[in-house]
Amino acid sequence: MRSLAENLFLKEKIITTEVKAKEMRPFVERLIEKAKIEDLAAKRHLARFFKKDIVKKISEISKRYKGRRGGYTRIVKLGPRKSNGAKMVQIELIK
Repeated sequence: MRSLAENLFLKEKIITTEVKAKEMRPFVERLIEKAKIEDLAAKRHLARFFKKDIVKKISEISKRYKGRRGGYTRIVKLGPRKSNGAKMVQIELIK
């Protein structure tokens, strides 16, 4: 989860399987909620999972959502993968 979330925060949109995206969504949204608090304890909590540059990026992203109470990600279905038929989706941060 951490690796997928890290890529989502860096690129703000990734393509993955539907199962992974649905599993990752609550994890990412909780991290953004934590970053919105902007105190030392919240920064330390984020630093447990990510490096400094990712924590900085998460805090920049969280400032975008100050007036929003949830729903920071969107999942768009893309269709099956050609090789094995897995359902593919694009998960992105809402702007």
